[in-house]
Amino acid sequence: MFIKVTLDLLVGFWTTFKVFALTLAFGSMSRFRPIKYVCKFIVWVIRGTPLMLQLITVYYGPGLIGTWAQGLGSTSPFIAFLASWKVFDRFLALMVAFIINYACYFSEIYRGGIESIPRGQYE
Repeated sequence: MFIKVTLDLLVGFWTTFKVFALTLAFGSMSRFRPIKYVCKFIVWVIRGTPLMLQLITVYYGPGLIGTWAQGLGSTSPFIAFLASWKVFDRFLALMVAFIINYACYFSEIYRGGIESIPRGQYE
């Protein structure tokens, strides 16, 4: 029983670590300046817009972009798919918007926590 619980906890830890890696915390601390600036810009935009606007963008955005691109004469199958995507599943749109929003907020929290540790304390 102990082994099974421990393995389940390790699976949860691995999932948590992947979520942390995707929160852009390491990207905004990168020494490679283009990655650093792109991540900081994304976090700045997401944190600077209201969550309701993000929900509306995620829910209606793909269909609007597809319809607009089809009006330009694009014959791409991806654009046709976006244009046919009139109604995004509400729950999926909600989850995508909340995950992106909270990932940006948590990335700033983790970045601040990591940068607050003095260099001699890393070990």
